[in-house]
Amino acid sequence: MYTAKGTLNRDAQIRQYSPLVKKLAHHMMAKLPASVEVDDLIQVGMIGLTEALARFEPSQGVQFETFASQRIRGAMIDELRGGDWMSRGSRKSQKEIEHAVHTLEQRLQRAPLESEIAAELDMTLPDYQNLLARVRGTQLVYLEDFSGPGGDESGDYLDRHVVQVDADPAQILGNSRMRTALVEAINHLPEREQYVMSMYYEHDMNLKEIAAVLGVTESRVCQLHSQSIARLRSRMREH
Repeated sequence: MYTAKGTLNRDAQIRQYSPLVKKLAHHMMAKLPASVEVDDLIQVGMIGLTEALARFEPSQGVQFETFASQRIRGAMIDELRGGDWMSRGSRKSQKEIEHAVHTLEQRLQRAPLESEIAAELDMTLPDYQNLLARVRGTQLVYLEDFSGPGGDESGDYLDRHVVQVDADPAQILGNSRMRTALVEAINHLPEREQYVMSMYYEHDMNLKEIAAVLGVTESRVCQLHSQSIARLRSRMREH
């Protein structure tokens, strides 16, 4: 990784870590609408990688891949935030789904079926599934949550979560009460949705791989992912 003059070979490092950029871009795509191009995410991610290479200090005691991942994701999120990646209509639909799930859970005392959610929204099942595909950006933390009240950049989500030199690894993992509640919420998901969440987040599989395992289309995986997160947001409101 060094040149003949003993300096770091930046081009070699970029080639080495470019697969990380592509991996993060493809992983983020499940949280984004179809209008977002993966190549655009990769392009800005490469800029984030270049900045990470310039700013990384081994003396911080943090692995480069961890540091770079933060920078790469940050570059992608900044690009999405600046491009107003999701319409107000899509956000409204997300919250309507979440509200319907919450209402049915309170009424039925169990996870509602897709058909029941569709009926609560006064929609046919195919129309509801099409809606899930259109609001593919459903996620636990909305992008508008990334800034503090009033858009205060001093409270920026990424700034609060970037790796610190003296950070306690236990703190980085997050609040144990929140994690326990999230695990419990995931355990209440329907079995197929648990599989989707496990394969996507725990095993780091992409949509195509998950679709192959479940024997469904990628579009169906997106629907299940969106619905799963709506259920989780409903259960996690108090946190």
